[in-house]
Amino acid sequence: MQLLLQAPDAIATGGNHFPLAFTLVYVVGFIAAVTIGSIAWYNSKRPVGWESKERPDFVPKVEKEETPGLGEPKS
Repeated sequence: MQLLLQAPDAIATGGNHFPLAFTLVYVVGFIAAVTIGSIAWYNSKRPVGWESKERPDFVPKVEKEETPGLGEPKS
């Protein structure tokens, strides 16, 4: 209970700062997750209603392998 009473005082006096490095890691991680998720979504099977839509230019085309991870490497 004492901790809950001290929290508003610490915020009001400015004694508790969240490190900038943690904030940057969260922001960069969020942007990376959205970017990677968008690429994966565009390369997956299209949802209903999106079958005829064009792929955006900035999304790379990823080719599927017939047997990924199996057999001899193709060279």
